[in-house]
Amino acid sequence: MPGNTVTAALETLPLVAQRILDTHSGKRIFAFEGTMGAGKTTLIKAICRVLGVRGNVSSPTFALVNEYLLPGGDPVYHFDFYRIKNIAEVMDIGYEHYFFSAYYCLIEWPEKITELLPAGCVYIRIEESGEEGIRRISF
Repeated sequence: MPGNTVTAALETLPLVAQRILDTHSGKRIFAFEGTMGAGKTTLIKAICRVLGVRGNVSSPTFALVNEYLLPGGDPVYHFDFYRIKNIAEVMDIGYEHYFFSAYYCLIEWPEKITELLPAGCVYIRIEESGEEGIRRISF
């Protein structure tokens, strides 16, 4: 994957989150790839905190999308497409409303909806490093 790769422990995720946002300033669609348990939701939580989201940030595994609010009232949308059975489910929730809204969209399991992702989407790959609690994050 082209771009930056960092090795991060849990306590350094806020710094990694800030670096991702700084590196892709102006981008709003972020697709998080990685195996189950790699840390996609944990990194999304760190990104939300850096953005200023208050309150609970959790994976929308069954709801497909959670909405969080930034201090100014703008939404941040968090998607989890792990459980979708077909692309029609994503079309039924009106994905265009979210993806083309100019608001942040943080997407887990984007490989299930590749054909729907807008051009310019930022891909972030999270992998276990082999060391306990350490991840390789490419963006």
